[in-house]
Amino acid sequence: MDYVAHLQALASMSGWTQPQWGYPPAAAPAHPAAPAAPVAPVVPGPVVAAAPAPVAPAPVAPAAPVVVAPPYPRGWPGQPAYQAYPVPAPTPAPGGRTLTIAEACAAAASGTVGETVQDNDVRVIDFNESPLPLHKVYAFDQCVRFPPKLIADLKQSFPSPSQIQAFTWPLAMQGKDVIGIAATGSGKTLAFLLPAFSEFYHAGHQPQRDGVGLLVMSPTRELAQQIEVEANRFGKCLGMFNVSMYGGAPKWEQVNKYRQGVHSIIACPGRLNDLLDGRQVQVNRVRKLVLDEADRMLDMGFEPQIQKILQHVPRSRHTMFFTATWPREVRQLASTILYQPARVMIGNRDELKANQDVTQQVRIVESHGKKAAILQLLHEAGLMTPGAVGKALVFATTKRMCDDLANQLHHSGVSCAAIHGDKDQKARDHALNGLKQGRIRVLVATDVAARGLDIKGIGLVVNYDAANNTEDYVHRIGRTGRAGAKGYAVTFLCPSEDGGKISGIIQVMESTNQYVSDELRSLSRRGGGYRSRYGGGGHGGHRKGGGSSGDCKWCKIGDCWTHQKGSRNRSRSPRR
Repeated sequence: MDYVAHLQALASMSGWTQPQWGYPPAAAPAHPAAPAAPVAPVVPGPVVAAAPAPVAPAPVAPAAPVVVAPPYPRGWPGQPAYQAYPVPAPTPAPGGRTLTIAEACAAAASGTVGETVQDNDVRVIDFNESPLPLHKVYAFDQCVRFPPKLIADLKQSFPSPSQIQAFTWPLAMQGKDVIGIAATGSGKTLAFLLPAFSEFYHAGHQPQRDGVGLLVMSPTRELAQQIEVEANRFGKCLGMFNVSMYGGAPKWEQVNKYRQGVHSIIACPGRLNDLLDGRQVQVNRVRKLVLDEADRMLDMGFEPQIQKILQHVPRSRHTMFFTATWPREVRQLASTILYQPARVMIGNRDELKANQDVTQQVRIVESHGKKAAILQLLHEAGLMTPGAVGKALVFATTKRMCDDLANQLHHSGVSCAAIHGDKDQKARDHALNGLKQGRIRVLVATDVAARGLDIKGIGLVVNYDAANNTEDYVHRIGRTGRAGAKGYAVTFLCPSEDGGKISGIIQVMESTNQYVSDELRSLSRRGGGYRSRYGGGGHGGHRKGGGSSGDCKWCKIGDCWTHQKGSRNRSRSPRR
């Protein structure tokens, strides 16, 4: 079913009028037979956007109204009768309205994607901070050094390169060291994989003869697995073989696959160091080195292990370095491992910016009402009806809450599972594969899943417990709205507990032109806020309770949102 037919089917079921946002039409003819809408001819070089058909603008209300979703009849086990909570209406778009949550979930699950939102603030500079000419590829056919079979696979999967890909591919194919700084979900994985695979293909690289050619370092096992999936997906047509190496899984399986001959290793620093110390793996012939999510690796304390690995990697190499943020610590690491790099920065990364393809909502809910509110939200998203196809990711702050919430959702008829740092690798893989394959509809997770996971079809992210800081908030909601798909991120805020977090969330919302209600602004003024290292939060406000922030390491660097009550300060450990 094509995209238009898919939307028409949704409309017939929900009474929804056709939205005026749109994705590029599929395969427009060079000479339109009917004078319905003028279409720009396809020419080589920069792609000229097709002129949209004239549509009468729909009236847009001056402020987003508050509507009340119909109550879901089945209550939470042991809870009082269900009551409806105010639900913010979808954010109005300039030409109409956005998709509802149910429509976004259905579209994401069906694989409907389009052009990613383009950021106008793009900077490409050299190692001397001097601007470089903007060499950008506008279409996959312009990647002349990519093998034709790879271009064909890309054209079947995506409408066009993402911004980070469009600017980094020309530099990488010239052999320049590259620093790529872009938001989550922007396509950084293919930005570093495809230039390497194309070069290996043209050079006739043979792993048994030439050794491992590409080494990718990743902060988490989930991200390492995801990179391996993408490497296998797009490298298969070129005959590329890959292996991921991470803790929590048997070493012998990973070593045996390595000994069969692989073009690339995707590894977490800890496991790779263990294998290097045991002389079970060699990386002394690596030609290309990639650090992905470098800021996260520094947060997790991997810098000493990274430096130890670099002692085994040839100094004469091509290095690529990708990160979502650009603080001083990341700049220092980059300066030690890259040689005269070109830097590609998509958007203003001095402040943490969310994915613009994600519609953010905040719902004010007291603690005792969260369980009923999430049932309502899942019902609103269409995930509680038999035969639902959408997927949602729900974040809780603690491991215990994660397990309790998953169990209680299961008893309420929601197919779900939980994932956190105490789960063994088998249980984590089972839960992740269940969501990917559609056996479950909801995955409840701690922040262990907030970085790097790219599960296709997630249309909804729910912050059941608000994130502890701006960085975690942005990376949580970045699990939806990926690769051109549209998504929703809904955060439950309790005024009495989360007052210090509101101002940071508002700043992230405003950075992507999201609607912020007057009620939320009022709560921010009353609850105060605390400045994060990315500029989030305000000064002042007052803290309730007698808890002291003097011993909190996140308070000391100005990156803590949870000062309100001493008993509620939570760890930001990445292992949760």
